[in-house]
Amino acid sequence: MITPMTDPRRPVGLPWAQAHATAWQVAWPLPPVSLPVGDAVRHLLAAPVRARTAAPAFDAAAMDGYAVAGAGPWQVVGRTLAGDPDPPARLAPGDAVEIATGARVPAGAEAVLPHEDCHRCGDTVSGTRTTRTHIRRAGEDTVPGELLAPAGRVVTATVAAAAAQVGVERVQVHPRPDVDVLVTGDEVVLHGRPGPGQVRDVFAPLITAITERAGGRLGAYRRVDDDPTALRTAIDTSDAPVLVVTGSSSVGVADHLHDVLDERSATWHVDGVACRPGHPQALARTADGRWVVGLPGNPYAGLVAALTLLEPLLSTLAGHRRRPLPVAPVSGTAGLYPGGCRIVPVETVDGGARIVPGARSGSLRAAAAADALAVLDAGWATGAAAPLLRLP
Repeated sequence: MITPMTDPRRPVGLPWAQAHATAWQVAWPLPPVSLPVGDAVRHLLAAPVRARTAAPAFDAAAMDGYAVAGAGPWQVVGRTLAGDPDPPARLAPGDAVEIATGARVPAGAEAVLPHEDCHRCGDTVSGTRTTRTHIRRAGEDTVPGELLAPAGRVVTATVAAAAAQVGVERVQVHPRPDVDVLVTGDEVVLHGRPGPGQVRDVFAPLITAITERAGGRLGAYRRVDDDPTALRTAIDTSDAPVLVVTGSSSVGVADHLHDVLDERSATWHVDGVACRPGHPQALARTADGRWVVGLPGNPYAGLVAALTLLEPLLSTLAGHRRRPLPVAPVSGTAGLYPGGCRIVPVETVDGGARIVPGARSGSLRAAAAADALAVLDAGWATGAAAPLLRLP
């Protein structure tokens, strides 16, 4: 069942697909910086990482036991432990040294016999050698100059640890863009139970998760009164490259974002999107080069806008490449929007998606039961394919 819905009193705005693409394409990655490898976790590599040293850096024992040369039984001539600063003496045929896992293997050693495969009597050790030497040879895993991770790879903790293992101390990465959030609305409270006429802010977990997923980093998060002077001051005193303003992007008496940015000669790249919910969303760039994303104050509409504009903008700034949205057949009932797209919560089932009923601009209840949002164009019919936006 399909029910057309429209509101001729509102301007249509950009088509949703164009607005989403604009947020990907209008920015560019932040200039690369050099960071210590341990501080680079969760950043995107701007240059490939190559090994500086071999791994292992020396012939090392893979087991606790005895390093031996020649045929046995062997005469034990010493002991070597992991971290010993002096290299062990070369072994002659018939010699053995007791050795710990990770210790340098003496020159001349042909194998390490594990303790459990040996019998020692005094200074003589006997045992049977197999085809396994239990020696990690220098460079058998990585040689100097070998590619460890290409540009465009996210530095995970594992990548950072592997880089440190092969002598990498610093890497070139794209900085994670900082995001300051200004929550407008005299009725909004950031903490605690709302009083009469008040509502609790819900954007903190949403924006935090979307920012982190896109490669950004949340900075200041504060409420601003419904007053143009307060909004001017808050915008002017933020030094983050991205500023998110919630609840002031429409044309109501308490919505001052357009006027404040126009006063500052901002360039508007998106000013309204032809979708329901989430029409009054915006993307602008100030004269001094900062990005401003305007989100509607209604929670579900704001979530739609954050996935439409904020996530792709941050992804680009953090160095990520645009990837096509997943597409799946969507079944169910939706009130379509002839002037653009209807964006509905869906749960993924059996290779497709099913609409979760009850979505409203001011409520997140239906979205909380969903896996994704489906973007339904005006010609959608149940069972037809639609792009999906992954929920945070």
